[in-house]
Amino acid sequence: MHGGTLAGWLLMALCAVSGAYCLLRTRTGTPQERRTARGEALMGFGMTAMAVPAAVLTPPEGAWAVYGVVFGAAALRALWSARHGSHHLHHLVGSLAMVYMAVTMAPGAAGAGGHAGHGAAAGGAGGVPLLTGVLLVYYALYVLRSAGHLIPAGTGVASFAGGSAEGVVHGGGGGVVGGTTGGGTELTMACRLTMGIAMFAMLLTL
Repeated sequence: MHGGTLAGWLLMALCAVSGAYCLLRTRTGTPQERRTARGEALMGFGMTAMAVPAAVLTPPEGAWAVYGVVFGAAALRALWSARHGSHHLHHLVGSLAMVYMAVTMAPGAAGAGGHAGHGAAAGGAGGVPLLTGVLLVYYALYVLRSAGHLIPAGTGVASFAGGSAEGVVHGGGGGVVGGTTGGGTELTMACRLTMGIAMFAMLLTL
């Protein structure tokens, strides 16, 4: 991965742990919560595969087409599910971002044949700068907002990012309210925050 092998391994570990936790969440909760957890697990494991350092493994040429098809289908599913909850719009953006990165990193795209944010390492910046910038801004704001919900109220960072005491923890059970769906614990929000940071880091490598 562009930026160093160590960074690639770290991203792999974070995304794999997040995907595994989301997979565990598919065993409990309402049908809607389980569907959300499955979508997040797919995203986590997909990002894990993309983050494998290029120095360790170069994917076969057809791998990027598979990524595009899988996450294209996930984007259509998220678009359909968005009728029932705004959180699916975030899944839609994430799936489209994965398709975009797969197309950008495919062999021959922008003169770079990279892997997991690897393309920029070989042949300069890839993708459409404006689109990459829009996605970076989106994920930067998403990370700030998610962090704000996890940071206790009363701190400057929490206020800046939109966090509040009422919007973070409800009662002694640790459930999160105030806009989160499909799991509702602080650990779930931390998992989503981690994947948001990982997506931001991967987009930076384009």
